[in-house]
Amino acid sequence: MSKLTPKLSDLVIAFSLFEVGSTTLFLLGGGAKQDAWLAMLIGSVIGFFLLMMYLWIHHLDRGRDLYELLQYYMGKIPGRVLGFLFAVYFLYETSRNLRDMGEVTELTLLNRTPIAFIMFIAIVVVGNTVRYGPEVLMRACTILLPAFIFGYSLLLLLIVTTDLLHLENMWPILENGIKPVWKAAFPEIVSFPFGQVVLFLTFFKLSEHNSKFNKALLGWYCVVSIMLIIFNQLTILVLGPAIAVNATNPLLETVQLIRLTGILERMDALFAMVLFLGLGIKMAAFFIGAVTGLSRISNIRYKTLIIPTGIAIYWLSFLSPRYAEYIWLGLNVSVTWIAPFFQILVPLLLVLVMLLRKGKRSQSSQKTGGERYNRV
Repeated sequence: MSKLTPKLSDLVIAFSLFEVGSTTLFLLGGGAKQDAWLAMLIGSVIGFFLLMMYLWIHHLDRGRDLYELLQYYMGKIPGRVLGFLFAVYFLYETSRNLRDMGEVTELTLLNRTPIAFIMFIAIVVVGNTVRYGPEVLMRACTILLPAFIFGYSLLLLLIVTTDLLHLENMWPILENGIKPVWKAAFPEIVSFPFGQVVLFLTFFKLSEHNSKFNKALLGWYCVVSIMLIIFNQLTILVLGPAIAVNATNPLLETVQLIRLTGILERMDALFAMVLFLGLGIKMAAFFIGAVTGLSRISNIRYKTLIIPTGIAIYWLSFLSPRYAEYIWLGLNVSVTWIAPFFQILVPLLLVLVMLLRKGKRSQSSQKTGGERYNRV
């Protein structure tokens, strides 16, 4: 792996682009219908507190990453077991992003190309990026940031200026009360995308640290969350709640409605471009997280594990033969049951153990100091 030390700005940009990732491909909080923006807002607020917990864990012990923390504070065997489970979780998330990329590519650009071939090319390209480690990925994110800003800004501008918005689709607010909004927000939206930043416990220690570390990450988290809420709600304002909820790729269908005859057509190609960049970054980050964990646990060289891990990811991406089954598995199993374990339960347990051990050490040092004082 590369031995570069990423700047704080590189870490923050990678963090932001990771959070965007594949999020815009789906309608989040669809169960709340026109109140999806409220569900997104609640989910982002809960995610904000989760991020504060992850940063707290990191600052309690800056010298260790997620896997090292688990082994040091939970005990060698339990820590290795939990670390292995985290690596498998990250590996599975990589496979889901790989499947998303294959499906969108086949739908928008290469409808005559077998999806297996598209996904094979994608995993090879991403695997080559993973070979250079997280530091190089963070630098690459900094280079790609202007493309993200340009792509999403242009799409937002065109949607707003081409009379596609129907503001009446926002009303009535809380028509069915707060219950469906909360149900849509937790655990679905918390798990995807906001809680997924638990992965960055693997990367926090790599970056330079200064007084702005927490402020920068929390501030950009808020900026990206607002952007995601806006784009998520755009699909409802354009398509209407009934159509948006049942659409396979709602924002893609929204973008396909943009028509500036003789000037701009087929804007879905632009959306596909920025989506592919987001998917690629998210895939690479999860891939690196999985390989790093497996390397820590097995003591096998990082680069040696890239090919077998890539093969496992490719195989897992075909776990669901049909795309509808794949979406159902993600919504009803992954984000509901699996993700909260890794994003909430284990980090909460870890921070409690860290605080208890820190408290015992301070008491022990006080006793030792007191004994020395009495002897003197």
